[in-house]
Amino acid sequence: MKKLSPEEREALLLHMITELFNEQITPGQVLHQLRKGVLGMSQERYALLVNISRRTLSDIERDQGSQSLSVLNRVFKPLGLKIGLLPRSQHLMRALLPDGPKDA
Repeated sequence: MKKLSPEEREALLLHMITELFNEQITPGQVLHQLRKGVLGMSQERYALLVNISRRTLSDIERDQGSQSLSVLNRVFKPLGLKIGLLPRSQHLMRALLPDGPKDA
């Protein structure tokens, strides 16, 4: 796998977050793609890094289970992300990002 430059990693992260905001991708899919695309890590290795079981990581990536906020924040932290509250309304979501893409 080609190692991404810092600029490429940031562009991929921003692209994935934009897709998440536009409900085109799930949080689990974001985690899966960034774990592989940015860090190039297996589930086994990443689970060890964030101190959870591989099964829990797999469940999160498949948007299954009911993990605590603490666990989810631990899982997303190496990617520079944290869990937060977002409006359900697309109109309000877009208002949060006035300079961002309106529709992907």
